[in-house]
Amino acid sequence: MSGTNAASGAAPCRFAHYFVICGIDTETGLEPDELAGENFEQSPLKRTFKSKVLAHYPENVEWNPFDQDAVNMLCMPKGLSFRTQADSREPQFHSFLITREDGSRTYGFVHTFYEEVTSPQICSAMQTLYQMHQAENPSSATPSSSSSSSMDSLASSLDEADSPSSSSCRSAACGGYDASRDTLYVSKALCLITPMPFMHACRRFLSQMHRAVTAASPPPLPLESYVHNILYEVPLPPPGRSLKFHGVYEPIVCQRPGPGELPLADFPLGQTFTLLGVENLVQLFNCTLLEMQILLYSQDYQRLMTVAEGITTLLFPFQWQHVYVPILPASLLHFLDAPVPYLMGLQSKEGTDRSKLELPQEANLCFVDIDNHCIELPEDFPQFPNKPEFIQELSEVLLRYGISPVGGAPPTSVPTTTTTTPGSVSTRHPGLKSQQALRELEDDGRNGNLGGEQLAVLELLQGNATLERLQALAKRTGVRVEALRGVGGEGEGQGGRTTVEEEELRNAKLNVQLREVFASRFTTMFADYEAFVIQSAPDLESWLTNREQMHNFDKASFLSDQPEPYLPFLSHFIETQMFATFIDNKIMSQWEEKEPLLRVFDGRIDKARLYNVRAPSLRSSNYQRCTVLKESAQAIEQRLMKIDHTAIHPHLLDMKIGQGKYEQGFFPKLQSDVLSVGPTNNNRWSNRTATAQRRKDRHRQQTEHLTLDNDLKEKYMQEARSLGKNLRQPKLSDLSPAVIAQTNWKFVEGLLKECRMKTKRMLVEKMGREAVELGHGEANITGLEENTLIASLCDLLERIWSHGLQVKQGKSALWSHLLHYQAREEKLEQQQAESPVSNGPERRKSESSIGMPSLRASVIQDMRHIQSMGEIKTDVGRARAWIRLSLEKKLLSQHLKQLLSRQALTKKLYKRYAFLRCEEEKEQFLFHLLSLNTVDYFCFTSVFTTIMIPYRAVIIPIKKLSNAMTTSNPWVCVSGELGDSGVRQITKNILEMTFDCQNLGKLTTVQLGHDNSGLLAKWLVDCVMVRNEITGHTYKFPCGRWLGKGVDDGSLERVLIGELALPNADEDFGRGCRTPDMQHSPGQTRRVSITSMGGRGYKPTSAQIQEAIGEAVNSICKHFHKPEKERGSLTILLCGEVGLVGALELFFHNGFKSARLFQKTVFVWDFVEKAVAYMESADQMGDMQETAEPLGLTCVSLCHYVSAINSSPRNIGKDGKFQLLVCLGARDRLLIQWLPLLVECPVIQRMYEESALLRDRTTVNALIAVLQTLHDFPITLEASLVKGIDL
Repeated sequence: MSGTNAASGAAPCRFAHYFVICGIDTETGLEPDELAGENFEQSPLKRTFKSKVLAHYPENVEWNPFDQDAVNMLCMPKGLSFRTQADSREPQFHSFLITREDGSRTYGFVHTFYEEVTSPQICSAMQTLYQMHQAENPSSATPSSSSSSSMDSLASSLDEADSPSSSSCRSAACGGYDASRDTLYVSKALCLITPMPFMHACRRFLSQMHRAVTAASPPPLPLESYVHNILYEVPLPPPGRSLKFHGVYEPIVCQRPGPGELPLADFPLGQTFTLLGVENLVQLFNCTLLEMQILLYSQDYQRLMTVAEGITTLLFPFQWQHVYVPILPASLLHFLDAPVPYLMGLQSKEGTDRSKLELPQEANLCFVDIDNHCIELPEDFPQFPNKPEFIQELSEVLLRYGISPVGGAPPTSVPTTTTTTPGSVSTRHPGLKSQQALRELEDDGRNGNLGGEQLAVLELLQGNATLERLQALAKRTGVRVEALRGVGGEGEGQGGRTTVEEEELRNAKLNVQLREVFASRFTTMFADYEAFVIQSAPDLESWLTNREQMHNFDKASFLSDQPEPYLPFLSHFIETQMFATFIDNKIMSQWEEKEPLLRVFDGRIDKARLYNVRAPSLRSSNYQRCTVLKESAQAIEQRLMKIDHTAIHPHLLDMKIGQGKYEQGFFPKLQSDVLSVGPTNNNRWSNRTATAQRRKDRHRQQTEHLTLDNDLKEKYMQEARSLGKNLRQPKLSDLSPAVIAQTNWKFVEGLLKECRMKTKRMLVEKMGREAVELGHGEANITGLEENTLIASLCDLLERIWSHGLQVKQGKSALWSHLLHYQAREEKLEQQQAESPVSNGPERRKSESSIGMPSLRASVIQDMRHIQSMGEIKTDVGRARAWIRLSLEKKLLSQHLKQLLSRQALTKKLYKRYAFLRCEEEKEQFLFHLLSLNTVDYFCFTSVFTTIMIPYRAVIIPIKKLSNAMTTSNPWVCVSGELGDSGVRQITKNILEMTFDCQNLGKLTTVQLGHDNSGLLAKWLVDCVMVRNEITGHTYKFPCGRWLGKGVDDGSLERVLIGELALPNADEDFGRGCRTPDMQHSPGQTRRVSITSMGGRGYKPTSAQIQEAIGEAVNSICKHFHKPEKERGSLTILLCGEVGLVGALELFFHNGFKSARLFQKTVFVWDFVEKAVAYMESADQMGDMQETAEPLGLTCVSLCHYVSAINSSPRNIGKDGKFQLLVCLGARDRLLIQWLPLLVECPVIQRMYEESALLRDRTTVNALIAVLQTLHDFPITLEASLVKGIDL
């Protein structure tokens, strides 16, 4: 291999890709960092200045191009910071990561220290700045206590924590800077950029590099040798192996998990648990799984990174799919405006309060205050399954390692009052510094896992190189500072390992055991997921092309197979992007190599199956503990005990002599020619293609096989997978306004696409195509699933409304916009009321004919309904309720259009780039929402079940055939799925009433009656209309019959079956609810023509009657085969227009001798009564004795039911009684036993003609066979149907 491309050729399997040095560029001098949000009132020493990448080696690596701006920004997220000899100059360590467009990650590890400024220009520039500052702010000669420099995370807290002696020493310098008296120091960063997160190894390597510069004697070899060694001669350890390489002073060991183990995660999880506590961490984990917006907040960059990486590694086998920026540089704060799920870390300025933090949106935000060990959670979200047992198991693991599960370690970066061992206080300044660092070490909540940087200070101050090994000893033994000073190099742990190695091993074991507990939860929950993956495409190309149209996971069946307590969480989780991507990877694994996490996860499921044949019992929600804790820890211990590979030692390079002279305290300028290329003869690692790289090249090779153009495939992949992901990662490099605008444009496009996907998903879900095709569904799931989709729509609307806000007010951006709108509209209303204007709306009301007065669609009115609901306490809750109400009223799109039509208000509240100010996208968005009007949602009614709702009932008589007036006192009782209104008296001749009662849910029946008083007691009613005055749902209950004694069937009370009345095409909801035309009253056309009016009407043929019965029974069977949410009302199928009762009435009416000349009309019920009377008399005379025993019992049951119906206190009329008999017979599975009795009864010959269907044995037997099918179903009758029947 030639020397030039060795640098890049071996890159994929090299341990480190770049070595970078950032700091001050003496050529350009001091440049203030405007993006960091400068505060010019601060002393110049506290301000931030632009840093530069001073050097990076090699120049470029083809697999991982060097992104100079991003690296500079993340190495020094707040720019350069200055100190004088009076300030604390502790070195710091932090890590960062850069996520590339394709989602792959590169890690950076940074050791920052202070170096003396030797350039006279910079010293004099600082002096000038300081004099100007003093002239402008004469009062600020005293040192300011707050610090906002980039190093303030630990350093400033150490400043504050110094004892009085140090502050007196500092006050000599008076917090200012005088070039003649003070020494100026500036921060410099050494950084390693690596493909994998070997945090401990990099931290130790960098701290040894720094030590080589500050030690009294020069390092054994020039620094170039060590940099060259780690860049070109140290390989990545192969999977499942460990590797030892050499730093400047001591060897460093790292290990990599094997192919079947959990992927590498080197950030100390124990520290994450200590900082947050188990309870908080599990809640944060839950929010991450449900893809909320997560903001981490801490003064310490390394803590942000540790918590972010900790939480994302626990997601195995899933991966975070959205914006992921664990350290958000000051210049990228506008990213908090992102209207997509994100996981970001924000450095808190010291001394700032959380309440001062202005966040654009908080409706769906999980805010994690790491330093104060607390989290703020979004409102109502489902809990993680088996949470208490899960927390218990995690706590036990932590306790085994001596970590308290409660969390809340003394924050190292916040000054804490610590008690030290008596006699350990030293007044010598250097001793004080070392004691401070040691005190941190003793009291450290991270169980002694302190970074090398504080230890480096100890060595620097005490001149003892072996102190690094004592990292954890102080905590364990409680040794005093004086005692430590006497210790030499005896810090050996067990088995000849140093204490640091012991600590690393302990961390690695704790890490893997905690992760195993999390992983085993998913192995249990998704043990059967493969059975529900829908593999529908013949090849990868067609799958990618049709990705959006395809259902690739059978959600309904999967949920119906889960334990009930898991459902609230799982129904949300399977809608997330991370789950969708996981299933996509599963489907793609048919055609390409399995994604690594998926491979490990599937392996575990297969293993679990071997040990535990999945039986139905596994559907139980019993908690299953993790069984592999011991093995996982042993695997790591064995790798670290027995080193598999050792890298080449650092060696002298072919360098120019005399350059890079050693000067204590200064990092030398390295010779770039020897560092820009790798060794020419080292083929040892270059031929080994690391698996990690193979995976990255996978796409490339696969596409060649597939002859699918690579760009096209990438485009498909991005399209297919990016919902909120079109902006997976902010570009850190370029921050011109154009790029920010472009970024926001991507957000707008992403939101629109997400809206399209969500509305489409809601429609498909609601129309039930998916569930019906798959034939699945169970009681509690489907409503839950709909709820999940609506909740995610609410979240989407909140994110859209918080994009590009000028000023944030309240936690819900949507509700705050609505309140602004309400204030403006009410002000206008007031002005109109004061000025004399003609009463337009009033006149329109009087025009509308009898029936429902129209209900005006009004944003404000709906807001007032929500505001009057005492059950809702927060703005976020109110906004969600308002969305649900608008969706149920089919006015969501119209309301939001109305809200956004006040352009002046939108301009006042939103920046130019906001989604709501992009006209075309806004129109499309409203159009997508409009599509939701095609289906009926009851998402408000079904959620707020306890609220009081005003109902309006209108009785519509048939004027042509009867007096519209009646002298009797009418009453009405409205029933719904959640209860009934009780009997409500209606004022005579008003025919309309409003009443308030607790939410009845969807309305099903109305009982209508009167007391038969007065002269005009007969009443012909067309229908009853009932409207829910909040949601506007209007139900029509057709009647078409008389109520009154001696007319029709003599009924004073009827049970009417209702259906939702569709509003007319008019936008105005209530206008469609006028008196219905004659043919709209189904009861009338059917009953009047067939029964009382005898031959005048249309008579159905026997074939039509049999068909009607078949249809009615079929509908009931279908009803029970549907998922619960799609079933609708069973009462309609029994008693409605084409229900079973009506069809059986037709059957009984066929050939019935009903109309007699000059006599009263005879009803089917008369026949039933006569038949029963005959049976009872025959029974008494003993004629029935010969009949078989079961027949005798059937006979008794029929008589019993008929007498119970007759003796009911209700005046329901003869047809009403027949209806009741059919319903009770269907419910109690007696119909088919009663039919033969009626057929056998001699009364039939008197009352039916010879040709009647009821007298044809074949037809009756066919009818019995059809009705037999209903026996498979549990028919339940509504309370209003069986009221007053005592069986």
